[in-house]
Amino acid sequence: MLSELANRLVETGHEVLIVMPAQGVVEYEIKAQILQLTDTALLSHHFPKGDVILSNFYTTAYPAQQASEEGKGLHIRLSLCYEPTFLKENQYSFPSYHLTPHLLVLSRWQQDMIFLNHGIRGRIVPVGVSGFFHNMNIRKQLNGPLNITSIYRKEEGDFSWHREQKYLLAQLDLVKAAHPEVSLNLITPPGEYAESEDIQYLRSTGKYKMYTPFNDEELRYHYNQTDIYVSSGSYDTGSLPGLEAMRCGAALVTCYSGGNTEYAVHERNCLMSYRYENRLAKDVIRLIEDRSLREKLAKKGERDSNVFTWEKSYNELERIVNDIVSRANAI
Repeated sequence: MLSELANRLVETGHEVLIVMPAQGVVEYEIKAQILQLTDTALLSHHFPKGDVILSNFYTTAYPAQQASEEGKGLHIRLSLCYEPTFLKENQYSFPSYHLTPHLLVLSRWQQDMIFLNHGIRGRIVPVGVSGFFHNMNIRKQLNGPLNITSIYRKEEGDFSWHREQKYLLAQLDLVKAAHPEVSLNLITPPGEYAESEDIQYLRSTGKYKMYTPFNDEELRYHYNQTDIYVSSGSYDTGSLPGLEAMRCGAALVTCYSGGNTEYAVHERNCLMSYRYENRLAKDVIRLIEDRSLREKLAKKGERDSNVFTWEKSYNELERIVNDIVSRANAI
């Protein structure tokens, strides 16, 4: 999301500088200027003077606010996740939401949660999907077993606990036991596959096809070969993969994760369950056995996903930031 927004800011004539610590990694095409530091910690003196300083994580919010207080620009926070509830060191991430009243969030669920905890009502910049992701209509041509697909991320380090991936594997095993003819597919970033012994072990079991897409073209293909996309995450401010899969014509089976209610509606364009219901496998099996419902939800999901574009996200970002800046300058 950061790369999409930064690139559109550049394309519309804004001057954008991304300041990154030494250990930062660039995985997407970036049209903005990047200042890669030699230091591993981001500090206020690293920021040049500008109109707006946009922080996106609690560790960047503190130096961004200090730089703002030093007159280097108005600090606006783009919260891509609400860190205190699922990451360690919440004694630092929680109070970071008191640094600036200028807050951007991704969904109404995240907006409500932060307002309840901090009394700050963030303004929503919705997630989007690139027009590159679309339904290529290749499923009938593949003429193989039904493909049940999930994204599986590196679990070492406990960063992915909220994705409920052990639950996901257990539910997929139930699906396979009921329908041994289906193909179970797991998509993981190639760098994480190379680093993760857990993911490499999953491939060695032979129970799953493991895909490590190198770029969006490969990822789009895997979404397009998917009949049912499964998401087990129980906590996410935006939940972008489910939306991308819908755009590519897959039927979505998902757990409620907060942010995915922006686009996912149970029985209308997906099947959604609360984690406590323990119903993920039953919903997948239901769609395997009910082709008519599977195709109906997939078509409705694809249509509904068209509302979510990066152009819309950028337009909201620009409109809201301009409003915040103008109000701040009027004080």
